[in-house]
Amino acid sequence: MTNKEQQIARMKELGELLRNASRAYYAEDREIMSNLEYDKLYDELEALEKETGTVLSGSPTMTVGYEAVDELPKERHASPMLSLDKTKDVGELAAFAGDHEVLLSWKLDGLTVVLTYENGQLAKAVTRGNGEVGEVITNNAKVFKNVPLTIPCKEQVILRGEAVIRYSDFERINEEIEDEAAKYKNPRNLCSGSVRQLNNEITAKRNVYFYAFALVQAEGVKFDNSREKQFLWLKSQGFDVVEYKKVTGVQVPETVQWFSEAIVHNDFPSDGLVATYDDIAYGQSLGRTAKFPRDSYAFKWQDELRETHLQEIEWSPSRTGLINPVAIFEPVELEGTTVSRASVHNVSILKGLKLGIGDVITVYKANMIIPQIAENLTGSGTVEIPSVCPVCGGATEIRKTNDVESLYCTNPECPAKKIKAFTLFVSRDAMNIDGLSEMTLEKFIDKGFIKEYADLFRLDRYKEEIVGMEGMGIKSYENLMNSVQKARHTTLSRVIYSLGIPNIGLANAKMLCKEYDDDGTKLRKATAEELSQIPGIGGVIGASVEAYFKNEEHNRWLDDLLGELDLYKETVDESQQNLSGKVFVITGSLEQFDNRAALKDFIETKGGKVTGSVTSKTDYLINNDVMSNSSKNKKAKELGVEIISEQDFIDRFTND
Repeated sequence: MTNKEQQIARMKELGELLRNASRAYYAEDREIMSNLEYDKLYDELEALEKETGTVLSGSPTMTVGYEAVDELPKERHASPMLSLDKTKDVGELAAFAGDHEVLLSWKLDGLTVVLTYENGQLAKAVTRGNGEVGEVITNNAKVFKNVPLTIPCKEQVILRGEAVIRYSDFERINEEIEDEAAKYKNPRNLCSGSVRQLNNEITAKRNVYFYAFALVQAEGVKFDNSREKQFLWLKSQGFDVVEYKKVTGVQVPETVQWFSEAIVHNDFPSDGLVATYDDIAYGQSLGRTAKFPRDSYAFKWQDELRETHLQEIEWSPSRTGLINPVAIFEPVELEGTTVSRASVHNVSILKGLKLGIGDVITVYKANMIIPQIAENLTGSGTVEIPSVCPVCGGATEIRKTNDVESLYCTNPECPAKKIKAFTLFVSRDAMNIDGLSEMTLEKFIDKGFIKEYADLFRLDRYKEEIVGMEGMGIKSYENLMNSVQKARHTTLSRVIYSLGIPNIGLANAKMLCKEYDDDGTKLRKATAEELSQIPGIGGVIGASVEAYFKNEEHNRWLDDLLGELDLYKETVDESQQNLSGKVFVITGSLEQFDNRAALKDFIETKGGKVTGSVTSKTDYLINNDVMSNSSKNKKAKELGVEIISEQDFIDRFTND
């Protein structure tokens, strides 16, 4: 690492330390360093910025205000941005390199962005778009996590790179979205939407990173005809450059193997590799085809594909009215597990695949996790899109948003919407009422026992009918009533989460209640503008909350519900936050905690975090079957994440 790179690494470290200190002081009312120490670190950062001529995005020495725009203007690129020719054959990639040195780097799976600097300042950022014309996103690029706002070079500099959202942030954002239909399908989709926001405050909260992969222009700078020297120069200017290896053709196979083993440790999405000749003049002398430049070549990973037969399309309604198509196929083994279902996501994808019952399809796991249909080998296109809702029989309609067609139930009284809403309401993270499965809720709704949330606390009115229902009986009724009584004693944050307000997860609900000191009246009167100022909330969530409480019916339901509850205020004992900063994943059955939700609650009360997937950010995987070959255990071993049993957790973290 050069001295310049060491200085920039220190600037990143200082920025993080200072931001954490400011957040603790101003947002959390606690002090993690003295004013003297803060000033000393601030002065060091400021001196380094002057010495290097670089100011990194988010630097505490420079505040970039949030700004909303009405639209993203379009701009034509000075030179077309071509796609790359690609192969899945390592031999072809080695032949491309031959005796020449190539830079073999990650092919990141995000959104390509072109940055332009004038007089050392970030002047413009434009998306790739269709390769000819892109969208201007300069305001958004200024709040990427790692883009320099100022660089030492005062001549015009133009570079290309990939904007990506890391898996850990993708999982965090999806965890806050309860409705499965509303969750983002993959980090690339989330990144694309985040980079192209009209309000860059939203972009800032999504943690977008930028990795440079090509220098287009740097007037007056000599690179001795070497791409690698361009990369090193970009690093000296403060940019993060895509990781690469310099190899010749004979070294390609072993280097591809190195990348294939390293990918399991990556927190960023990658769908292959890119080889580019280090010799700039040689690469340019090869010219280009009508579609591809000849100086670079892409390598795509071989997906594990399995051929199977489509048996059914299941139409799955959500509480928002969206009806998602789900493909049911003959079970196949993929990446060590048996799969038989894959979401088709929307009507547009269904039509594009030309699906028909009995069709021969190939399936794979995207990022080795999510089952997807790769191809329809038959293409009969005989699947009919239902004209009525599969639950209520009400009319459906296809709605088109951003050129994507989706199917919706138009019946506001659709039981599916009610069932999904009540299912969320009684779930463990919400009101935690045991004994109310979707099937039971459906029966109660059909019989008229529950029409609004408060009715769940008045089920004793129907004791005889419930006891007489198939599968119930007196014991089940008594257990249900005990669970209902326990649920009366709860917190405002659980209530807010249970209402199913769009974009509101339990973590958001806790932030809101903390901001308004558990005063529900103040929260319900808050405007979107006021709410958007709360750290971690923002404009989209603020608008959702305001819109929800502007509905008179919603307020009536909530008033009736609050009349049935005994709310208590959550208190946090800072001295007991011994799990702060630690990330856990829980899998398998438990013996000492009632269930995984109970263990999750315990970890969160101690300041820890629980996620659904094992990543490089995970500290511990809790699994009583420590030696199992489950996918989570395999992933933990690959990433070096410690696997502990429930008893190990209790011994380490609960005994003071």
